[in-house]
Amino acid sequence: MRRLLACLVAALAASPLVLTAQPVAAATTAPALVIGSDFPDPDILKVGDTYHAYSTNNGNGNVPVATATSLTGPWTRRPDALPTLGAWASGGRTWAPEVFRRADGRYVLYYTALSRSVGRQCIGAATSTSPLGPFTPVGTGPLICNGGEGGDIDASSFVDSTGLRYMLYKDDGNAIGQPTSLWLQQVAADGVTLQGSRVELLRSGRPEEAGVIEAPVLTKVGSRYVLFYSLGGYGGDAYQTSYATSTALTGPYTKAYRSLLTTASLDNAVRGPGGADVVREAGGDRIVFHGWINNNTARGMYVADLGWADGNPVVRGSRVRHEAERGRLNNCAVRSTTTASQGQAVAYIDHADSWVEVTVFAPRAGGYTAHIAYAAGYGDAQHTLTVNGGAAQVVTYPNSGWETWRQVRADVTLNAGYNTLRLTHHSRWAELDFVEIA
Repeated sequence: MRRLLACLVAALAASPLVLTAQPVAAATTAPALVIGSDFPDPDILKVGDTYHAYSTNNGNGNVPVATATSLTGPWTRRPDALPTLGAWASGGRTWAPEVFRRADGRYVLYYTALSRSVGRQCIGAATSTSPLGPFTPVGTGPLICNGGEGGDIDASSFVDSTGLRYMLYKDDGNAIGQPTSLWLQQVAADGVTLQGSRVELLRSGRPEEAGVIEAPVLTKVGSRYVLFYSLGGYGGDAYQTSYATSTALTGPYTKAYRSLLTTASLDNAVRGPGGADVVREAGGDRIVFHGWINNNTARGMYVADLGWADGNPVVRGSRVRHEAERGRLNNCAVRSTTTASQGQAVAYIDHADSWVEVTVFAPRAGGYTAHIAYAAGYGDAQHTLTVNGGAAQVVTYPNSGWETWRQVRADVTLNAGYNTLRLTHHSRWAELDFVEIA
């Protein structure tokens, strides 16, 4: 009955104005594959005008390294940065390197390798006068090595606004059937002398994590600490990148509701995105990560634009969901339904002045894709879509049946930062669940 009445009201109120679709905007830019061969767990260091990328070993030495004058390449492979491991380590499993420059000008390399005595992966360090190496191992043993927690891996470095340096790492609990945690350990200015006790920042527990969180990278945006990490099994499409935030260095950290990068959020443009590093630059921040290539036989290195929506990371090319019911509504209403995302949708968008506005964020100005989730039950329906009050395009929703949610896409041009998308009734009747921007 509601729909029949809506039909009558809408027919009487329908405007004679006919809108035609504007020229289609360019779609979003997918992450760029910049090293198309095996280069997993990339770490990026810029020295002068040169970028240095380091990766997990892939049969070509202990720590592969490549250089370029742009993050998008071309990249040139260089000799092994760590030709000799520490005496405590055996070769073949040198993982997730991190290189940084300390105040005295020397470069420090954190690396993960198999401990001969413990039989688990542990974290060691080496130093060099050049970012290309060769790096010389520090000490006679690893920096972090706790066999009782399955070993320790994936070290990275962070310097707080106070000037204090910290190491982040993962205990390898999943290797012995235990939950995994991400840890923060203060180190001296030399980067290799541990200071005080470690602090647990995050622990695995969500179903999609499958007991694994790893590859921690920390940055600070304004007053907010943002902790990036990978989750799930690295060997397939389910591997992904998420983040957690806190207003204090030592936490507590709150995990994001949805992961930042997944195979699905990237529309299969990258498979199993993980091992991420963040590059903060005046010209615009970017995220560098790996994904499976060559029929899942290698992990190539990808680069994507990165922005910050009130301190939360947004990656160009990866979908961000905006629930329609949380937007601004005019002459329409929220309806509860178990079939929709978050249990609600916007209904009664039945009149000439019925509209839904959502605010979305773009890391860079340019072309993006809006994926609009809808249900239409009485034939094909249409809304008009405007961006920031500009020219309208008509969005058509093929008949789906009520409670059957489908998606249509509309290519839009967004400004860098926040933008307003408005969907206004045009013909027949459709309900809205969410809009995803990539």
